[in-house]
Amino acid sequence: MLAAAAVAVAGSIAVPTAAQATAGKNPAGTVRQEAFAAAAAEFDVPEQVLLAVAYQESAWDAHAGGHSVGGGYGPMHLTDVTASMMAAGDAGAAGRADLAKTAADPALHTLQAAARLTGLAEQALRADAAANIRGGAALLASYQRAGGEELTADPGRWYAAVARYSQSPQRQGAQAFADRVFATLKKGAGRTTADGQRVTLAAEPQVSPDRGQLARLHLMSAAVAGTECPTTVECTFVPAAASNGQVSNRPANGIRIDSIVIHDTESSYASAISTFQNPGGGAAHYVMRASDGAVTQMVPLKDLAFHAGNYSTNMHSVGIEHEGYAAHGATWYTEAQYEATAELVTYLSGRFGIPLDRQHVIGHDNVVGPTSGTVSGMHWDPGPSWDWEHFMALVGAPVTGEHGIDDVGSVVTIAPGFAGNRQTVQVCPADDPTGATTACTRGEQPSNFVRLRSAPSDAAPLFGDQAVHPGAAGTDRINDWGGTAQAGQQFVVAEKSGDWTAIWFSGSKVWFHNPGGVNTIPADGVTVVKGGRTSADTPVKVYGSSYPDAAEYPTGLSPSTQAPLSMYTIPAGQAYVATAAAAPTDDYFKSSGTVVLGGKSMYTIQYNHRTALVYEGDVTATATPPTPTA
Repeated sequence: MLAAAAVAVAGSIAVPTAAQATAGKNPAGTVRQEAFAAAAAEFDVPEQVLLAVAYQESAWDAHAGGHSVGGGYGPMHLTDVTASMMAAGDAGAAGRADLAKTAADPALHTLQAAARLTGLAEQALRADAAANIRGGAALLASYQRAGGEELTADPGRWYAAVARYSQSPQRQGAQAFADRVFATLKKGAGRTTADGQRVTLAAEPQVSPDRGQLARLHLMSAAVAGTECPTTVECTFVPAAASNGQVSNRPANGIRIDSIVIHDTESSYASAISTFQNPGGGAAHYVMRASDGAVTQMVPLKDLAFHAGNYSTNMHSVGIEHEGYAAHGATWYTEAQYEATAELVTYLSGRFGIPLDRQHVIGHDNVVGPTSGTVSGMHWDPGPSWDWEHFMALVGAPVTGEHGIDDVGSVVTIAPGFAGNRQTVQVCPADDPTGATTACTRGEQPSNFVRLRSAPSDAAPLFGDQAVHPGAAGTDRINDWGGTAQAGQQFVVAEKSGDWTAIWFSGSKVWFHNPGGVNTIPADGVTVVKGGRTSADTPVKVYGSSYPDAAEYPTGLSPSTQAPLSMYTIPAGQAYVATAAAAPTDDYFKSSGTVVLGGKSMYTIQYNHRTALVYEGDVTATATPPTPTA
């Protein structure tokens, strides 16, 4: 999920002609429109070029003094990316000693360059939209002069300056950004921003961009000659910003690829591609279009993409973004998208040996935070409207078996269905970046989860995750993942009471309505881990990452650090399903290409709605026998 600078909010917009744009009075705020005009005049940048660049960067929004997920400030997306942003963002790289060096890339600090050009204070460029627009105009003018071009009124002759504004070191990325800017300029745009400013860009279809200027930038071409997709899907390659991932050589260098993470973009298809080309944020390996299932690959599979918010997960996974909004998922996740993604996932499974089950094909909402401070803020996409049971059937791995429930201590797979599993959810404006939700609204919708309660009763409080609702009950808010168990996830039965089933979940015993096992299928052939191996009173520590011990790093490499998640443990006597065999701890250093393997191994377990990690030596593992085949 993107909390992106360039959010697609235009929808069906009436684009003004040049005459209409200057006629009459606009009832909304005009201060920002005037700021663009003033900055363009001050720095001799064509106003329509400045507007089109800002539209691609931010849809003219100001971020209310804050920054985008890519560390960009204001309408011009002037960047100032810090190590802490990368630690808490899609890189999920908390505890890594090399973050300061990574964040020092000049491409991630255009805000400082704009401050030098304008003489404005950096804080003004961050917090004041008009100052920010002046900074962006100054940057564009400096790029135009550096390319040997005059500050001309002809927008077509600003192509190279616009391409350079993307900060992409690759020709394909810079060209794609510039082409989008000039496409916007040709067709025009108009919208009212989140803070009530009406901004318009008149359509100028006659503009002819001088693409030959691009050669003057002497950019590298992306190393990928083709795409890595099944032949059954339409697939193109557009490179993400280099800083939004790491060049590697998976799996040949020993970094296993063992999982696939399903996301949604919280934006349009084109906007997601644009956002991933902005340095300093995240990127997925693939972006899937809703209308027809077309695919854009943005990161080679051998490389790490910063998509999951957890560096250990990024190391071992492939990220697939889907055009759509989690709050409106059922209307965005089209059959074309499901089927194209199923074909892509099947291809990836065959190529890397990734098991086709819900323990290895997961949602972004199933990824644990790497540190205690990041757990509550991890993303919740693709949300409750992604039909997991339908999707797993499409990849040839349906959740099958007779519904029911076995004895206490057995394992069940959550299988509530989708269309008939209608759950009440509350959607609030903060959950819906489209702007369509203007007030918190509660309603029923088809869902992929069962609700979890603290006791076997509809009147009992919803379970509240310790990181989201410490000491309090959960809610039915659509983004409140803590009190839900999702289709395909597996848990150990802790107790049964009438029509209710209890499972071990997040260090607690939680209950869901399950008359006759209607929401579960007994599971077998899985590994169960139990706490209390060293002492009946010693809870097992739970982790969000999987790094080697400090002493296991070679001389010259700074060890990454990790600590137990402070709110989570496995109390003695509780049991959880391991999603795979215990795997060695590991780490990766892009600068030298070094992969560090630790001597200890960790299990990934289905701890709550999300997975978590425990050391193999801290638990007792027992494999349940598979059902004999005829």
